[in-house]
Amino acid sequence: MDTLSLRQEWDKTFPKSDKVDHIKVSFHNRYGISLAADLYKPKNHPGKFAAIAVCGPFGAVKEQASGLYAQIMAERGFLTIAFDPSFTGESGGEPRFIASPEINTEDFSAAVDYLSVREDVDPDRIGIIGICGFGGMGLNATAIDTRIKAAVISTMYDMSRQLANGYFDKTTVDERYELRKQLNAQRIADYKNTCNSLIGGVPSQLPDDAPFFLIDYFDYYKTPRGYHPRSVNSNDGWTKTTPLPFMNMPLLSYTDEIRNPVLMIHGSKAHSLYFSEDAFKKLKGDNKELMIIPGAVHTDLYDNLKFIPFDKINTFFSKYLAH
Repeated sequence: MDTLSLRQEWDKTFPKSDKVDHIKVSFHNRYGISLAADLYKPKNHPGKFAAIAVCGPFGAVKEQASGLYAQIMAERGFLTIAFDPSFTGESGGEPRFIASPEINTEDFSAAVDYLSVREDVDPDRIGIIGICGFGGMGLNATAIDTRIKAAVISTMYDMSRQLANGYFDKTTVDERYELRKQLNAQRIADYKNTCNSLIGGVPSQLPDDAPFFLIDYFDYYKTPRGYHPRSVNSNDGWTKTTPLPFMNMPLLSYTDEIRNPVLMIHGSKAHSLYFSEDAFKKLKGDNKELMIIPGAVHTDLYDNLKFIPFDKINTFFSKYLAH
């Protein structure tokens, strides 16, 4: 297992609540990678809790949006953890700056493992919240892990679809083939150089012709609103070969078999709305819901309390994680 060094000082992008207790914890996934998490627990609350594990956005850290969601849901009476996924933030895993559809899906199940053995958690009342790219990973985890009794998927990206097909599915078969050739040539270069070449995250300055989605990310990751020094998206970006496994392993293959309840949330003005709309069409059963937030863009559901429907999220979890 990795030996983690966890910062104890408050270094979040949101203020600390006086309604909950906060501690740093760690756990491991079945690949032996140690994961770092912030645990939020309501004060003066006896007995066992319903619990929620939160992760995302893709490339972000627990000090950003996932921590905000976790702290607010703890104020609502749940024991929560916001965790850094493998290879990111304070969590372990080498090399850095990579993502994996399999391992990052597993990270959610590892969080359920950890919560299930805590004496203050009812193992039959555990849910998850997945944000952005970890919305897709969270939905995938819900398809495989029946212990996830309820899932909230917020402003979802299907990273396997986006990396294989580009935005709005504009990548052609021939273009995808050329990309595979480039990425596999990059593998050889990285092997020769014994290091992985990086492709930058959100730029420090926007080009004049920046598309809206890039402006949206810049307004969060590159401003005091959401910047964090450990966030991949804010800084050095990803290894150039990160897309390879996502291009070959569609994340949402078995989501039509999810039996437990799912609440999907997305902004009406989000460039990514089609990911949630299409994923929702595949879900079956009367315990699934897609809630579209009027006027919200993609990153509004990271931290904008005007748009994030915490009352709805609370009602959903209170119903489906009830005694």
